[in-house]
Amino acid sequence: MPGKTKNEQLPRLYRDLAGWFHLLTAPEDYAEEAKFYESVLRNSSRIPVTEVLELGSGCGNNASHMKNSYRLTLIDLSEDMLAVSRRLNPECEHIQGDMRDLRLGRQFDCVFVQDAISHITNPADLSSVMKSTFIHCRPGGVVAFAPDFVRETFQPLTQHGGHDGKGRSMRYLEWTWDPDPNDTNYLVDFAYLMKDGNDIRCAHDRFILGLFGKEEWKRLLADAGFVDIRLLPYPAEINWPTPVIVGIKPE
Repeated sequence: MPGKTKNEQLPRLYRDLAGWFHLLTAPEDYAEEAKFYESVLRNSSRIPVTEVLELGSGCGNNASHMKNSYRLTLIDLSEDMLAVSRRLNPECEHIQGDMRDLRLGRQFDCVFVQDAISHITNPADLSSVMKSTFIHCRPGGVVAFAPDFVRETFQPLTQHGGHDGKGRSMRYLEWTWDPDPNDTNYLVDFAYLMKDGNDIRCAHDRFILGLFGKEEWKRLLADAGFVDIRLLPYPAEINWPTPVIVGIKPE
């Protein structure tokens, strides 16, 4: 949007509603997935894994589990999200930054990007993210991406949920749909109901997300310099059709 900063372009959940994030999706909801991601990093890397860079770390839900195994550096574009994560994960390093052009001047055993990669909506930006991950990954280390969908697994769906907190509660309706199957975007619309004491308000939020085919993922990773590129399925107990995409930085 011309004239707006990067932060102003973010969905409201990442700005003024970030304080409600853990009532939409709580850290404990991530325990099973985080355990799987840990195994992906550990088993895919060719070097021992102690330091992990997470790009698009959000409010720190994955980090709340993975910090027990690794030393984490957490990057997010949203300062509001980082503020929530700092309270949850005070032992982790937090840095505001854009995964497309991040340059920390140091390297990590692994670079991990979960569903935040879905906010990358065109091939040029996806290529820039892969360049960033390559620069920050140590030789022999692994990069792992966990998009919500690749083109081959996309399906319209509707979900709902929410959590109760101390004096506050949230319920949401999530609608995933694709108005134009010929482009690289799809939409997720959220309706939030937020209860604070006895007062309830509602809000709408829209996420414009990216959709790329498996072969394009593999090609862009190879172009960035990664080798041994693989698509790893989630275990049956998680039951999600989109693979985790990994690549190795050559030694």
